[in-house]
Amino acid sequence: MASSSSKQTLTILGSTGSIGVNTLRVVAANRENYEVFALTAKSQVDLLFEQCMEFQVAYAVMLDKAAALQLKDKLLAAGSTTQVLEGLEGLNFVAGHEENDCVMAAIVGGAGLLPTLQAAQAGKKVLLANKEALVMAGKLFMQLAKQSGAPVIPIDSEHNAIFQCLPVDEFGRFSNQSQAGVEKIVLTASGGPFLETESTELAQVTPEQACKHPNWAMGPKISVDSATMLNKALELIEASLLFDLPVSSIDVLIHPQSVIHSMVHYKDGSVLAQLGNPDMRTPIAYGLSWPNRITAGVETLNLCDIGQLSFQHADEDRFPCLKLGRLAASAQGSAPIVLNAANEVAVGAFLDRMISFTRIPVIIEECLNALENKAVSSIEEILEEDNKARALAQSLTKV
Repeated sequence: MASSSSKQTLTILGSTGSIGVNTLRVVAANRENYEVFALTAKSQVDLLFEQCMEFQVAYAVMLDKAAALQLKDKLLAAGSTTQVLEGLEGLNFVAGHEENDCVMAAIVGGAGLLPTLQAAQAGKKVLLANKEALVMAGKLFMQLAKQSGAPVIPIDSEHNAIFQCLPVDEFGRFSNQSQAGVEKIVLTASGGPFLETESTELAQVTPEQACKHPNWAMGPKISVDSATMLNKALELIEASLLFDLPVSSIDVLIHPQSVIHSMVHYKDGSVLAQLGNPDMRTPIAYGLSWPNRITAGVETLNLCDIGQLSFQHADEDRFPCLKLGRLAASAQGSAPIVLNAANEVAVGAFLDRMISFTRIPVIIEECLNALENKAVSSIEEILEEDNKARALAQSLTKV
Protein backbone atom coordinates (compact mmCIF):
# COMPACT_ATOMS: atom_id res chain seq x y z
CA MET A 1 0.00 0.00 0.00
CA ALA A 2 1.23 3.48 -0.84
CA SER A 3 -0.92 5.02 1.90
CA SER A 4 0.23 5.08 5.53
CA SER A 5 -3.30 4.30 6.72
CA SER A 6 -5.19 1.03 6.39
CA LYS A 7 -7.48 2.60 3.81
CA GLN A 8 -6.95 2.08 0.09
CA THR A 9 -6.33 5.42 -1.62
CA LEU A 10 -8.13 5.97 -4.90
CA THR A 11 -7.84 8.30 -7.87
CA ILE A 12 -10.80 8.50 -10.25
CA LEU A 13 -9.98 9.56 -13.79
CA GLY A 14 -13.31 10.87 -15.07
CA SER A 15 -15.19 11.31 -11.79
CA THR A 16 -18.10 13.29 -13.27
CA GLY A 17 -19.09 10.57 -15.76
CA SER A 18 -21.45 7.71 -14.95
CA ILE A 19 -18.68 5.32 -13.90
CA GLY A 20 -17.00 7.98 -11.77
CA VAL A 21 -20.25 8.98 -10.06
CA ASN A 22 -21.10 5.35 -9.31
CA THR A 23 -17.58 4.72 -7.99
CA LEU A 24 -18.04 7.54 -5.50
CA ARG A 25 -21.40 6.07 -4.47
CA VAL A 26 -19.68 2.76 -3.68
CA VAL A 27 -16.88 4.55 -1.80
CA ALA A 28 -19.44 6.54 0.19
CA ALA A 29 -21.01 3.26 1.33
CA ASN A 30 -17.60 1.89 2.37
CA ARG A 31 -15.75 4.88 3.80
CA GLU A 32 -13.97 2.71 6.37
CA ASN A 33 -12.07 1.01 3.54
CA TYR A 34 -11.35 3.78 1.01
CA GLU A 35 -9.98 7.29 0.84
CA VAL A 36 -10.31 9.35 -2.35
CA PHE A 37 -6.94 10.89 -3.23
CA ALA A 38 -7.73 12.70 -6.51
CA LEU A 39 -10.65 13.39 -8.83
CA THR A 40 -10.51 14.50 -12.46
CA ALA A 41 -12.93 15.82 -15.06
CA LYS A 42 -12.92 17.55 -18.41
CA SER A 43 -15.05 20.64 -17.80
CA GLN A 44 -17.89 19.96 -15.32
CA VAL A 45 -16.80 22.47 -12.68
CA ASP A 46 -19.86 22.45 -10.44
CA LEU A 47 -20.10 18.68 -10.07
CA LEU A 48 -16.36 18.25 -9.52
CA PHE A 49 -16.49 21.01 -6.90
CA GLU A 50 -19.24 19.16 -5.03
CA GLN A 51 -17.27 15.92 -5.19
CA CYS A 52 -14.09 17.59 -3.92
CA MET A 53 -15.94 19.11 -0.98
CA GLU A 54 -17.65 15.86 -0.05
CA PHE A 55 -14.56 13.66 -0.21
CA GLN A 56 -11.91 16.25 0.78
CA VAL A 57 -9.46 15.12 -1.90
CA ALA A 58 -5.80 16.13 -2.09
CA TYR A 59 -5.92 16.91 -5.82
CA ALA A 60 -8.47 17.83 -8.48
CA VAL A 61 -7.60 17.93 -12.17
CA MET A 62 -9.51 19.66 -14.95
CA LEU A 63 -8.51 18.85 -18.50
CA ASP A 64 -9.85 22.24 -19.64
CA LYS A 65 -7.66 25.16 -18.50
CA ALA A 66 -10.49 27.69 -18.10
CA ALA A 67 -12.49 25.17 -16.09
CA ALA A 68 -9.47 24.56 -13.86
CA LEU A 69 -9.31 28.26 -13.01
CA GLN A 70 -13.03 28.34 -12.19
CA LEU A 71 -12.71 25.28 -9.96
CA LYS A 72 -9.69 26.72 -8.16
CA ASP A 73 -11.59 29.93 -7.37
CA LYS A 74 -14.63 28.03 -6.08
CA LEU A 75 -12.53 25.76 -3.84
CA LEU A 76 -10.52 28.68 -2.43
CA ALA A 77 -13.72 30.58 -1.66
CA ALA A 78 -15.06 27.51 0.15
CA GLY A 79 -11.90 27.18 2.25
CA SER A 80 -10.87 23.88 0.64
CA THR A 81 -7.22 22.76 0.68
CA THR A 82 -7.62 20.71 -2.52
CA GLN A 83 -4.88 21.52 -5.04
CA VAL A 84 -6.14 22.08 -8.60
CA LEU A 85 -4.09 20.91 -11.57
CA GLU A 86 -4.87 21.09 -15.26
CA GLY A 87 -4.41 19.28 -18.54
CA LEU A 88 -2.79 16.00 -19.45
CA GLU A 89 0.20 16.75 -17.22
CA GLY A 90 -2.11 16.94 -14.22
CA LEU A 91 -3.85 13.68 -15.15
CA ASN A 92 -0.53 11.86 -15.46
CA PHE A 93 0.67 13.31 -12.15
CA VAL A 94 -2.23 12.00 -10.07
CA ALA A 95 -2.43 8.69 -11.95
CA GLY A 96 1.14 7.78 -11.01
CA HIS A 97 1.43 9.58 -7.64
CA GLU A 98 3.25 7.60 -4.95
CA GLU A 99 0.49 8.21 -2.38
CA ASN A 100 -2.11 6.69 -4.67
CA ASP A 101 -2.89 2.95 -4.48
CA CYS A 102 -5.61 2.46 -7.06
CA VAL A 103 -6.76 4.21 -10.24
CA MET A 104 -10.26 4.01 -11.68
CA ALA A 105 -9.64 4.65 -15.38
CA ALA A 106 -13.04 5.96 -16.48
CA ILE A 107 -12.26 8.76 -18.95
CA VAL A 108 -14.23 8.08 -22.13
CA GLY A 109 -12.32 8.01 -25.41
CA GLY A 110 -8.69 8.42 -26.39
CA ALA A 111 -8.18 11.18 -23.81
CA GLY A 112 -7.89 8.52 -21.13
CA LEU A 113 -5.09 6.60 -22.83
CA LEU A 114 -1.95 8.29 -21.48
CA PRO A 115 -2.94 8.61 -17.80
CA THR A 116 -4.12 4.98 -17.81
CA LEU A 117 -0.75 3.91 -19.21
CA GLN A 118 0.91 6.05 -16.51
CA ALA A 119 -1.04 4.23 -13.80
CA ALA A 120 -0.02 0.84 -15.18
CA GLN A 121 3.62 1.85 -15.49
CA ALA A 122 3.61 3.11 -11.89
CA GLY A 123 2.34 -0.25 -10.63
CA LYS A 124 -1.04 0.98 -9.44
CA LYS A 125 -4.04 -1.29 -9.15
CA VAL A 126 -5.87 -0.34 -12.36
CA LEU A 127 -9.65 -0.58 -12.50
CA LEU A 128 -10.11 -0.47 -16.24
CA ALA A 129 -13.31 1.17 -17.46
CA ASN A 130 -11.61 2.98 -20.33
CA LYS A 131 -11.89 0.75 -23.41
CA GLU A 132 -9.44 2.78 -25.44
CA ALA A 133 -6.39 1.93 -23.31
CA LEU A 134 -6.68 -1.64 -24.54
CA VAL A 135 -8.11 -1.01 -28.00
CA MET A 136 -5.48 1.58 -28.91
CA ALA A 137 -2.48 0.30 -26.95
CA GLY A 138 -3.41 -3.14 -25.67
CA LYS A 139 -0.09 -4.93 -25.97
CA LEU A 140 1.85 -1.94 -24.65
CA PHE A 141 -0.58 -1.49 -21.74
CA MET A 142 -0.49 -5.16 -20.71
CA GLN A 143 3.30 -5.21 -21.04
CA LEU A 144 3.66 -2.17 -18.76
CA ALA A 145 1.28 -3.69 -16.21
CA LYS A 146 3.16 -6.97 -16.22
CA GLN A 147 6.56 -5.28 -15.82
CA SER A 148 5.40 -3.10 -12.92
CA GLY A 149 3.26 -5.76 -11.24
CA ALA A 150 0.12 -3.66 -11.62
CA PRO A 151 -3.08 -5.68 -11.11
CA VAL A 152 -5.61 -4.98 -13.89
CA ILE A 153 -9.27 -5.53 -13.03
CA PRO A 154 -11.79 -4.88 -15.83
CA ILE A 155 -14.84 -2.83 -14.84
CA ASP A 156 -16.99 -3.19 -17.95
CA SER A 157 -19.79 -5.47 -16.80
CA GLU A 158 -19.01 -8.08 -19.47
CA HIS A 159 -15.28 -8.31 -18.81
CA ASN A 160 -15.78 -8.13 -15.08
CA ALA A 161 -18.16 -11.08 -15.38
CA ILE A 162 -15.56 -13.07 -17.33
CA PHE A 163 -12.93 -12.06 -14.77
CA GLN A 164 -15.11 -13.51 -12.01
CA CYS A 165 -15.58 -16.79 -13.91
CA LEU A 166 -11.92 -17.44 -14.81
CA PRO A 167 -9.08 -18.64 -12.56
CA VAL A 168 -6.72 -15.63 -12.30
CA ASP A 169 -3.42 -15.12 -10.48
CA GLU A 170 -2.61 -12.56 -7.78
CA PHE A 171 -2.23 -9.87 -10.45
CA GLY A 172 -5.63 -10.59 -11.95
CA ARG A 173 -4.15 -12.29 -15.00
CA PHE A 174 -5.42 -15.34 -16.86
CA SER A 175 -2.94 -16.77 -19.35
CA ASN A 176 -3.37 -20.49 -19.93
CA GLN A 177 -6.50 -21.37 -21.88
CA SER A 178 -5.57 -25.02 -22.40
CA GLN A 179 -4.51 -25.76 -18.83
CA ALA A 180 -7.64 -24.14 -17.40
CA GLY A 181 -9.83 -26.10 -19.82
CA VAL A 182 -11.47 -23.01 -21.29
CA GLU A 183 -13.24 -23.66 -24.58
CA LYS A 184 -14.55 -20.15 -25.23
CA ILE A 185 -15.92 -17.04 -23.58
CA VAL A 186 -19.23 -15.44 -24.46
CA LEU A 187 -19.87 -11.71 -24.20
CA THR A 188 -23.53 -10.89 -23.78
CA ALA A 189 -25.13 -7.84 -25.38
CA SER A 190 -28.50 -6.24 -24.73
CA GLY A 191 -28.91 -5.39 -28.42
CA GLY A 192 -29.50 -1.76 -27.53
CA PRO A 193 -32.59 0.33 -28.23
CA PHE A 194 -32.95 -0.75 -31.88
CA LEU A 195 -32.89 -4.53 -31.54
CA GLU A 196 -36.45 -4.82 -32.89
CA THR A 197 -36.37 -1.75 -35.16
CA GLU A 198 -36.73 -2.37 -38.89
CA SER A 199 -33.44 -1.83 -40.71
CA THR A 200 -35.14 0.55 -43.13
CA GLU A 201 -35.99 2.89 -40.24
CA LEU A 202 -32.49 3.18 -38.77
CA ALA A 203 -31.37 6.00 -41.06
CA GLN A 204 -33.99 8.28 -39.46
CA VAL A 205 -33.29 7.59 -35.77
CA THR A 206 -32.29 10.58 -33.63
CA PRO A 207 -29.49 10.96 -31.07
CA GLU A 208 -32.14 11.03 -28.35
CA GLN A 209 -33.50 7.67 -29.48
CA ALA A 210 -30.02 6.17 -29.76
CA CYS A 211 -29.13 7.30 -26.24
CA LYS A 212 -32.24 5.76 -24.67
CA HIS A 213 -30.76 2.44 -23.61
CA PRO A 214 -33.35 -0.07 -22.39
CA ASN A 215 -31.32 -1.30 -19.38
CA TRP A 216 -28.30 0.87 -18.58
CA ALA A 217 -27.89 4.55 -17.68
CA MET A 218 -24.78 5.64 -19.59
CA GLY A 219 -23.22 8.66 -21.25
CA PRO A 220 -24.14 9.63 -24.83
CA LYS A 221 -21.08 8.22 -26.60
CA ILE A 222 -21.26 4.83 -24.89
CA SER A 223 -25.02 4.71 -25.43
CA VAL A 224 -24.61 5.22 -29.18
CA ASP A 225 -21.89 2.56 -29.23
CA SER A 226 -24.37 0.18 -27.62
CA ALA A 227 -26.99 1.03 -30.25
CA THR A 228 -24.55 0.28 -33.11
CA MET A 229 -22.96 -2.60 -31.14
CA LEU A 230 -19.59 -0.99 -31.73
CA ASN A 231 -19.20 -1.33 -27.97
CA LYS A 232 -19.23 -5.10 -28.43
CA ALA A 233 -16.65 -4.76 -31.22
CA LEU A 234 -14.36 -2.94 -28.80
CA GLU A 235 -15.08 -5.53 -26.13
CA LEU A 236 -13.98 -8.34 -28.46
CA ILE A 237 -10.61 -6.64 -28.82
CA GLU A 238 -10.40 -5.97 -25.07
CA ALA A 239 -11.30 -9.53 -24.10
CA SER A 240 -8.69 -11.00 -26.42
CA LEU A 241 -5.98 -8.86 -24.80
CA LEU A 242 -7.17 -9.03 -21.19
CA PHE A 243 -7.56 -12.79 -21.14
CA ASP A 244 -4.89 -13.71 -23.72
CA LEU A 245 -7.41 -15.49 -25.94
CA PRO A 246 -7.67 -15.68 -29.75
CA VAL A 247 -10.63 -13.87 -31.29
CA SER A 248 -11.92 -17.23 -32.52
CA SER A 249 -12.50 -18.20 -28.86
CA ILE A 250 -14.80 -15.24 -28.20
CA ASP A 251 -18.51 -15.19 -29.10
CA VAL A 252 -21.24 -12.57 -28.74
CA LEU A 253 -24.78 -13.45 -27.69
CA ILE A 254 -27.78 -11.11 -27.58
CA HIS A 255 -29.42 -11.20 -24.15
CA PRO A 256 -31.98 -8.35 -23.91
CA GLN A 257 -32.56 -8.60 -20.13
CA SER A 258 -28.88 -7.86 -19.27
CA VAL A 259 -29.00 -10.24 -16.30
CA ILE A 260 -26.28 -12.67 -17.40
CA HIS A 261 -23.36 -10.33 -17.94
CA SER A 262 -21.12 -12.88 -19.68
CA MET A 263 -20.07 -16.53 -19.39
CA VAL A 264 -17.20 -18.97 -19.79
CA HIS A 265 -17.56 -22.36 -21.52
CA TYR A 266 -15.24 -25.12 -20.28
CA LYS A 267 -14.17 -28.27 -22.09
CA ASP A 268 -16.03 -30.54 -19.66
CA GLY A 269 -19.37 -29.00 -20.66
CA SER A 270 -19.61 -26.61 -17.72
CA VAL A 271 -20.69 -23.04 -18.33
CA LEU A 272 -19.93 -20.49 -15.61
CA ALA A 273 -21.88 -17.24 -15.75
CA GLN A 274 -22.04 -14.11 -13.60
CA LEU A 275 -25.55 -12.77 -12.99
CA GLY A 276 -26.78 -9.59 -11.42
CA ASN A 277 -29.06 -6.60 -11.82
CA PRO A 278 -27.86 -4.16 -14.51
CA ASP A 279 -26.09 -1.77 -12.14
CA MET A 280 -22.47 -0.71 -12.62
CA ARG A 281 -21.92 -0.47 -8.88
CA THR A 282 -21.58 -4.28 -8.77
CA PRO A 283 -18.47 -4.56 -11.00
CA ILE A 284 -17.08 -1.35 -9.49
CA ALA A 285 -17.39 -2.75 -5.96
CA TYR A 286 -15.78 -6.03 -7.01
CA GLY A 287 -12.91 -4.17 -8.67
CA LEU A 288 -12.31 -2.01 -5.61
CA SER A 289 -12.38 -4.92 -3.17
CA TRP A 290 -10.91 -7.76 -5.27
CA PRO A 291 -10.21 -10.49 -4.32
CA ASN A 292 -12.75 -9.79 -1.54
CA ARG A 293 -16.28 -8.36 -1.75
CA ILE A 294 -17.95 -5.31 -0.24
CA THR A 295 -21.43 -3.81 -0.16
CA ALA A 296 -22.30 -2.20 -3.50
CA GLY A 297 -25.72 -0.84 -2.59
CA VAL A 298 -27.29 -2.91 -5.37
CA GLU A 299 -30.56 -4.80 -4.87
CA THR A 300 -30.15 -8.57 -4.88
CA LEU A 301 -31.20 -10.23 -8.13
CA ASN A 302 -34.62 -11.92 -7.95
CA LEU A 303 -34.98 -14.38 -10.84
CA CYS A 304 -38.64 -15.05 -10.00
CA ASP A 305 -39.43 -11.38 -10.61
CA ILE A 306 -37.64 -11.52 -13.97
CA GLY A 307 -39.43 -14.71 -14.94
CA GLN A 308 -37.69 -15.41 -18.24
CA LEU A 309 -34.28 -14.94 -19.82
CA SER A 310 -33.97 -14.93 -23.61
CA PHE A 311 -31.06 -15.19 -26.03
CA GLN A 312 -30.37 -14.90 -29.73
CA HIS A 313 -27.36 -14.90 -32.02
CA ALA A 314 -25.79 -11.54 -32.83
CA ASP A 315 -26.52 -10.81 -36.49
CA GLU A 316 -23.38 -9.18 -37.90
CA ASP A 317 -25.24 -8.14 -41.05
CA ARG A 318 -27.76 -6.21 -38.97
CA PHE A 319 -24.95 -4.84 -36.79
CA PRO A 320 -22.10 -4.12 -39.25
CA CYS A 321 -19.99 -2.48 -36.52
CA LEU A 322 -19.71 -5.85 -34.81
CA LYS A 323 -18.42 -7.41 -38.01
CA LEU A 324 -15.90 -4.58 -38.45
CA GLY A 325 -14.73 -5.08 -34.89
CA ARG A 326 -14.10 -8.77 -35.38
CA LEU A 327 -12.12 -8.03 -38.55
CA ALA A 328 -10.04 -5.38 -36.75
CA ALA A 329 -9.46 -7.66 -33.78
CA SER A 330 -8.22 -10.43 -36.08
CA ALA A 331 -6.02 -8.06 -38.10
CA GLN A 332 -4.43 -6.53 -34.97
CA GLY A 333 -1.73 -3.92 -35.72
CA SER A 334 -3.16 -0.45 -36.22
CA ALA A 335 -6.62 -1.69 -37.29
CA PRO A 336 -8.16 -1.47 -33.79
CA ILE A 337 -6.75 2.06 -33.44
CA VAL A 338 -8.41 3.10 -36.70
CA LEU A 339 -11.68 1.40 -35.72
CA ASN A 340 -11.80 3.27 -32.42
CA ALA A 341 -10.73 6.68 -33.75
CA ALA A 342 -13.09 6.60 -36.72
CA ASN A 343 -15.96 5.58 -34.47
CA GLU A 344 -15.30 8.40 -31.98
CA VAL A 345 -15.40 10.96 -34.77
CA ALA A 346 -18.45 9.42 -36.45
CA VAL A 347 -20.41 9.15 -33.18
CA GLY A 348 -19.55 12.75 -32.35
CA ALA A 349 -20.84 13.82 -35.76
CA PHE A 350 -24.04 11.83 -35.27
CA LEU A 351 -24.63 13.37 -31.84
CA ASP A 352 -24.10 16.79 -33.45
CA ARG A 353 -26.68 15.83 -36.13
CA MET A 354 -24.13 16.11 -38.93
CA ILE A 355 -24.56 12.52 -40.17
CA SER A 356 -27.19 9.79 -39.95
CA PHE A 357 -27.02 6.83 -37.59
CA THR A 358 -26.40 4.41 -40.48
CA ARG A 359 -23.46 6.52 -41.70
CA ILE A 360 -21.41 5.56 -38.61
CA PRO A 361 -20.36 2.05 -39.78
CA VAL A 362 -19.82 3.34 -43.33
CA ILE A 363 -17.26 5.89 -42.14
CA ILE A 364 -15.51 3.29 -39.98
CA GLU A 365 -15.28 0.82 -42.86
CA GLU A 366 -14.00 3.47 -45.29
CA CYS A 367 -11.26 4.40 -42.82
CA LEU A 368 -10.25 0.76 -42.29
CA ASN A 369 -10.08 0.22 -46.05
CA ALA A 370 -8.19 3.43 -46.80
CA LEU A 371 -5.50 3.28 -44.10
CA GLU A 372 -2.74 0.70 -44.24
CA ASN A 373 -2.70 -1.72 -41.33
CA LYS A 374 0.67 -1.33 -39.61
CA ALA A 375 2.50 -2.89 -36.70
CA VAL A 376 2.71 -0.41 -33.82
CA SER A 377 4.96 -0.74 -30.78
CA SER A 378 5.31 2.72 -29.23
CA ILE A 379 2.94 5.36 -27.93
CA GLU A 380 4.18 7.74 -30.62
CA GLU A 381 3.22 5.30 -33.38
CA ILE A 382 -0.14 4.65 -31.72
CA LEU A 383 -0.97 8.36 -31.53
CA GLU A 384 0.19 8.91 -35.13
CA GLU A 385 -2.20 6.25 -36.44
CA ASP A 386 -4.96 7.60 -34.21
CA ASN A 387 -4.50 11.12 -35.62
CA LYS A 388 -4.51 9.84 -39.22
CA ALA A 389 -7.76 7.97 -38.68
CA ARG A 390 -9.43 10.92 -36.96
CA ALA A 391 -8.45 13.29 -39.75
CA LEU A 392 -9.80 10.95 -42.42
CA ALA A 393 -13.01 10.26 -40.50
CA GLN A 394 -13.52 13.97 -39.99
CA SER A 395 -13.31 14.57 -43.71
CA LEU A 396 -15.80 11.78 -44.33
CA THR A 397 -18.38 13.32 -42.00
CA LYS A 398 -18.57 16.26 -44.41
CA VAL A 399 -19.18 14.18 -47.53
